[in-house]
Amino acid sequence: VQLQASGGGLVQAGGSLRLSCTASGFVFSMYAMGWFRQGPGKEREWVTTITSGVGITYYEDSVKGRFTISRDTSKNRVDLQMNNLRPEDTGTYYCNYPPDYWGQGTQVTVSS
Repeated sequence: VQLQASGGGLVQAGGSLRLSCTASGFVFSMYAMGWFRQGPGKEREWVTTITSGVGITYYEDSVKGRFTISRDTSKNRVDLQMNNLRPEDTGTYYCNYPPDYWGQGTQVTVSS
């Protein structure tokens, strides 16, 4: 299993970023996928999940209405569109194939 994440960067508060995670080594279409993040001095926390099949989505409360997770099974890719970013969104974002597989992390920094 490999998960390759990309798309992080530095953005001002209120800005947007789009993260992507390309998966290989398993039947991507059959499994839920998620994103987690770890802020400075904090534990890793769950952000969002998208199920297999019809793609039901779930979000942590602080990102509801601002973040959107989506998946493209033809490309084995899961994306995270992040809008109206806040400084507290700063952290390393990890793609997750539950429960135990993680991407390498991509850094998101939101300046105030």
